[in-house]
Amino acid sequence: MYQVRVLPQDVMFSVGEAETLLSAARRAGLAFPHRCQVGACATCLCRKLAGEVTYRLAPVLTEKEQAEGWIFPCLAMARSDLVLTLE
Repeated sequence: MYQVRVLPQDVMFSVGEAETLLSAARRAGLAFPHRCQVGACATCLCRKLAGEVTYRLAPVLTEKEQAEGWIFPCLAMARSDLVLTLE
């Protein structure tokens, strides 16, 4: 299990290696923005400030967006503790 901290709300939740960040946030009762849950709508798009994620399916993000830390929590799985920001 990894710990995910969400800013600026400064809330935390835990996530298992086999679940998406969005699934874990919803399981923890957090009102995490989302709509389609498959990476098509970009509603859940947020920025990763620290940590590592992986994807089962490659997200539709440019190399620049990925370098800037943008992730799709509906598709991303944690590979370390994370700090995310909902801007």
